[in-house]
Amino acid sequence: MLFEEKLIYFPSREIEATPEALALEHEDVFLDASDGTRIHGWFLPAPWRRSPPATVLVCHGNAGNISGRLDRSLLLQGRLGVDVFLFDYRGFGRSEGRPSEEGTYLDAVAGHRHLVEERRIAPERVILFGESLGAAVAIELSLRKTAAALVLEAPFTSIAEMARVAYPFLAPLDSFVRTRYDNLKKIPRVALPLLIFHGRRDPTVPFEHGETLFHAAREPKTFVALEDAGHGDAFLAGGDVYWNAWKSFLQTLDSAGTRERQGRDCGGRAPDG
Repeated sequence: MLFEEKLIYFPSREIEATPEALALEHEDVFLDASDGTRIHGWFLPAPWRRSPPATVLVCHGNAGNISGRLDRSLLLQGRLGVDVFLFDYRGFGRSEGRPSEEGTYLDAVAGHRHLVEERRIAPERVILFGESLGAAVAIELSLRKTAAALVLEAPFTSIAEMARVAYPFLAPLDSFVRTRYDNLKKIPRVALPLLIFHGRRDPTVPFEHGETLFHAAREPKTFVALEDAGHGDAFLAGGDVYWNAWKSFLQTLDSAGTRERQGRDCGGRAPDG
């Protein structure tokens, strides 16, 4: 079991950078998952927006910690004008405990609860974002909690399939692996608007994994193939294609929300014309 975890999670306790060092407005957040594990995060408000269009809850990948995601957060704020909430899974950064599949799910639920219950952010303004392993966490979170949308970057179909790619010599032991992160089984149940990014040059998660998940998902959905992106660099290598896709997606969500509010104002009917 310990060997399995070491093949999946690569946490770091070292904080490489801080919001203070980058002169970023932020709040240190410590919260408790439902099993009592203490989790650390950073809430990064967009300082120049009084009413940001959304808050992006970031579920990061299987290595490092949130200090390695500040560059992405800066660009999310700068290019999209959104607030960003980063949190570390148990065993990563300043969070207590040891990582596990259910543990990562509980940590994400705690992060969502912090935004909705403590910060009073409407669930309809929370966008769930997951990269790589975090895509699996974000998918599960979308099934447990209400949100505006789901954005995935370099998602894989399942741990079993990833093990065949990364550790083919372990294929005969597949039935003994406890950790599943079975995204392909779950994604047909996701009812949120979906945006998927995948780099064609991804050396870690095959491009076909993203395509397979997209085809299995419900509408409304959008798939963006990034020709020059590898793994973990889509927000840089994807350039304007990446950020324009984000902007179009947010505009679509905003338009849908406006129509829904108008429908309620008209007694549940969409306005004529």
